[in-house]
Amino acid sequence: MTRVVIIGAGIVGANLADELTARGWTEVTVLDQGPLPLTGGSTSHAPGLVFQTNASKAMTEFAGYTVEKLRGLEVDGLPCFDQVGGMEVASTPARWADLKRKQGWATSWGVEARLIDADECVERWPLLDGSAVLGALYVPTDGLAAASRAVVALARRAESRGARFIGGTRVTGLRQSGGRVTGVETGQGEFAADVVVSCAGFWGREIGAMAGLDVPLLPLAHQYAKTGPLAELAGRTGEASRPILRHQDQDLYFREHVDRIGIGSYAHRPMPVEPSAPSETVTEASMPSMLPFTEADFAPSWEQSRLLLPALRRTEIEEGFNGIFSFTPDGQSLVGESPEVRGFWIAEAIWVTHSAGIAKAVAELLVHGRSETDLHELDLHRFEEVQLAPEYVSETSQQNFVEIYDVLHPLQPRLSPRELRVSPFHRRQRELGAVFLEAGGWERPHWFEANAPLLERLPAGARPPERDDWAARFHSPIVAAEAWHTRNGVALYDMTPLKRVEVSGPGALGFLQRLTTNQLDKSVGSVTYTLMLDEAGGVRSDVTVARLEPELFQVGINGAIDLAYLDAQRAGGVTDVRVRDITGATCCIGVWGPLARDLVQPLSREDFSHTGLKYFRARRARIAGVPVTAMRLSYVGELGWEVYTGADNGLRLWDALWVAGQGLGVIAAGRAAFTSLRLEKGYRLWGTDMTTEHDPYEAGVGFAVRPAKGPFTGREAIDGRSGETAARRLRCLTVDDGRTVVLGKEPVFVGGAAAGYVTSAAYGYTVGRPIAYAWLPATVDIGDPVEIEYFGRRVAATVAAEPLVDPGMARIRR
Repeated sequence: MTRVVIIGAGIVGANLADELTARGWTEVTVLDQGPLPLTGGSTSHAPGLVFQTNASKAMTEFAGYTVEKLRGLEVDGLPCFDQVGGMEVASTPARWADLKRKQGWATSWGVEARLIDADECVERWPLLDGSAVLGALYVPTDGLAAASRAVVALARRAESRGARFIGGTRVTGLRQSGGRVTGVETGQGEFAADVVVSCAGFWGREIGAMAGLDVPLLPLAHQYAKTGPLAELAGRTGEASRPILRHQDQDLYFREHVDRIGIGSYAHRPMPVEPSAPSETVTEASMPSMLPFTEADFAPSWEQSRLLLPALRRTEIEEGFNGIFSFTPDGQSLVGESPEVRGFWIAEAIWVTHSAGIAKAVAELLVHGRSETDLHELDLHRFEEVQLAPEYVSETSQQNFVEIYDVLHPLQPRLSPRELRVSPFHRRQRELGAVFLEAGGWERPHWFEANAPLLERLPAGARPPERDDWAARFHSPIVAAEAWHTRNGVALYDMTPLKRVEVSGPGALGFLQRLTTNQLDKSVGSVTYTLMLDEAGGVRSDVTVARLEPELFQVGINGAIDLAYLDAQRAGGVTDVRVRDITGATCCIGVWGPLARDLVQPLSREDFSHTGLKYFRARRARIAGVPVTAMRLSYVGELGWEVYTGADNGLRLWDALWVAGQGLGVIAAGRAAFTSLRLEKGYRLWGTDMTTEHDPYEAGVGFAVRPAKGPFTGREAIDGRSGETAARRLRCLTVDDGRTVVLGKEPVFVGGAAAGYVTSAAYGYTVGRPIAYAWLPATVDIGDPVEIEYFGRRVAATVAAEPLVDPGMARIRR
């Protein structure tokens, strides 16, 4: 029987103990440094508002599970969840438009939600000034979690199955042997364990450090206050009867406390804190997660609250506190296993809203090896090393606090910190007027202002229509010129930020064969598109593997999560394989377009003809004297190569190609054109178009599966599956009006009913229509009409055969 120690007896730790014991893992010990059941952590003071709708499908599902689970719990006849509903009001046109977008998310993820007018807002919240709002998003299944009460219920149930909860026991260290955790050390002695999970909340950094793990979270104080009694609420007996209320235009939320109103504010300055240990006595008014209330910080929020709820002018704030919560650089939770101390896991920065859902996912990971819900957005290993620096964590987490209720565009980049990682071509890109967005700390050009004059030379049919205000943000018409020029001339793309590793050693081939679906036992120089699956056949990642030497492979992966997975697969005695991240030491230029060979061949003595370097082949060569590895690949669907060299030679390579290409009209092109071109070719983007929730045949990448090659992870799970057996498929849609560009996550309707959601979308400059990819039932076929809901408006679209451009692959193989 696996022995588990959970550190932290708050809402996350209690939920995890419940989920584990429900799955038969009964040797579970939950330790907390505070007294039980009110331990003094964030759970002890949490206001309990559960708004389910989120831009993230996973977080919405976790919230939905939390609602359903807590609804089924009670303590001594008192419920753990009060389903009063939720209202998010809009006081500005921008917020009203955003609520339409949010309703779309709810529809996409299966949450009942509707927009209501100001009159209905007042009907549901009579204290509200109807003239101050335009309307609201109303979700009837939202509500209030009694978090501390739920902990009691969960602990009782877990204990009935064999779990132990022990308070007043501070963890002071981890025991480990041979790279695995063996237990925890406390002031009350040692607790042996095969698995240790830190659910310590804002103390999580300190627990993680015991395993040598950088946990990128920042404890921040957040203000919460309660008013005096209101005459309008006199005589109430229940805790709350009206919906929980958010006024995001002023960074405020509200709930009832019998005859008083509770007010939470994110409108104040970020207040980082250093957490202290709890005392032996914790009360509802005194605990380490509750700091003294700073009235000056709350004053503006109090005035805004009285404007929205005029009845508050007849009362005052009677009590308040600054409560500590955990924030992260990207606002998501943290789930994962330590790469250095196997068996040590963390589940941190998790709010009450998502607590049960994430605990379920962690229990599934521990017991079954995978979660039913894809966790890449929460994966501890998603951050690049530069993003783990304390300075980065502090600045970005504070910014997330400031922006928590802001209307944010999906492409909106952070303003600071920037230029943490730049490619060797950065100086030249700036000279060309590159407009940079940011991802993983990398500066990535999205278009180049130097290409603006090319717009005037575009054929009439290649000029895109004007976009609406939302779709036009962080976009430029110049993208059309860059896409057209790639299809008709030659362009240079900076591919440096795409992560790549070297896998080498006598066991390298067998190692990669075991982890991937395609046949890699090919000649030196072969390049193979392949998948990594989980044990259930879900797509863990898609990668490109180039065999450069008999025992040396370059693997293009999707990010730090893949690197952590490869490293984890080497653990446990694999000594004949080395995995090395070479991203920062190298750079890459994508040279693509029908004139690509005219640019490259004169600069090299090696043969870059179609027969000299065939499609999906690689070779080492010299271009303008620069040693390179050229791979004949094209994510944009045109003739060309990914050209790799050392970072020290990168600028020289760029300059040589740039100078030589002037007579051919070479341009630099950005990520926006790249996205458009890859969608026209139907190329998938892992993490957006497909995840572990999808198998290869559903996702349309079954061609990369070769079961006959022998055993590989996930092979047994997908045995017997095919495109014909798939119940859903990733489909290509084209928008009928030729002008409405959606951006992703919008619901798709078939026959008037919600049936799926958009993954990737862009304008197709070659086909002259907007494109969207969407998950839909397999019964929806090519030619069928569908509708995409975009800001509350239904947009007609048609399921199209893919790829939209060059289905015979003639352009890429010439």
